[in-house]
Amino acid sequence: MKKIFYTAGGIVALILGLIGIPVPMLPTTPFLLLAAFLFAKSSDRLYNWLIYNRYLGKYIRNYREHHGIPLNVKLSSIALLWITILYSAFRIADQVWLKILLIVIAVSVSIHILSLKTIRKK
Repeated sequence: MKKIFYTAGGIVALILGLIGIPVPMLPTTPFLLLAAFLFAKSSDRLYNWLIYNRYLGKYIRNYREHHGIPLNVKLSSIALLWITILYSAFRIADQVWLKILLIVIAVSVSIHILSLKTIRKK
């Protein structure tokens, strides 16, 4: 029963991580790390698939091995975050409190991204 729970949780975390790639307010790496953790508890096959996946594995490996992200990922994440947040705040949101909340979220996420170690490419 535990394996089913862990596998299902890993799949949900993986889906959220995939959605987080194009959606700046939804973080990718924490969900992929959670999926890896849950898959490690339930399925070696799913865990290995995720860790060595050509597209997703690098997020997990960079964070686990180096506790950081590459500079190009930092810059593109912050740029996409601010473009999306500013568009949402000034073109979609009508309420002032919502505009303020979106800006606070953008500042908070930017601080978090900038606080991560920058991995230099070799």
